[in-house]
Amino acid sequence: MNKHADSIDAAILDRIQSGAPGDVFAPTDFLDLGSRAAVDQALSRNCRAGLIRKASRGLYDVPHNHPLIGPLSSSPDAVIKAIARRDGIVLQPAGGRCANDLGISDQVPAKAVYLTNGRSRRIQVGKSLITLKHASSRTMATAGTVSGHVIQALRWIGRCYVDDRIIAKLRRNLNANHKAQLMKDLCHAPAWVADIMRQIAAPT
Repeated sequence: MNKHADSIDAAILDRIQSGAPGDVFAPTDFLDLGSRAAVDQALSRNCRAGLIRKASRGLYDVPHNHPLIGPLSSSPDAVIKAIARRDGIVLQPAGGRCANDLGISDQVPAKAVYLTNGRSRRIQVGKSLITLKHASSRTMATAGTVSGHVIQALRWIGRCYVDDRIIAKLRRNLNANHKAQLMKDLCHAPAWVADIMRQIAAPT
């Protein structure tokens, strides 16, 4: 291996290892270190050496092993963040996940589903499958914000099932800045969801 190849291998490995635990990386995260071809070759060499692994197609992370169950797959969230950076797309967790995140549902979705302004597709991560579903520009206007989470959660629960208990819980769980954001994003929500967002954000 020449000095340049050795240098880019080390630089990429250092960046991956200095990231937060569980971070996932795409080749585009290293283009400041060399050409795309050089980056791809360096990732392949580090992968063959066992220093990093393929988290999914075209994505890499540091191998993690559990003492009892063995190798652990990358988290869907980490993979999704890497895909969003790599492909320049916007992603929003689907309704069931949003409701759980907001504390208004105890159900933990068995499948990882995200809405996107990109194309619909499925991504294999270890034994898990991540589903990306193309959504309208109106739906994606609030992606990644508290408004996006509230809108998707309420739509998932359904108009007939959103009761005073759910509204009260959201009022408690969301802070003043979150409520201000809801009021700014009313135009992106269906009319019945916007009405509930007003109730959540109303002064006490």
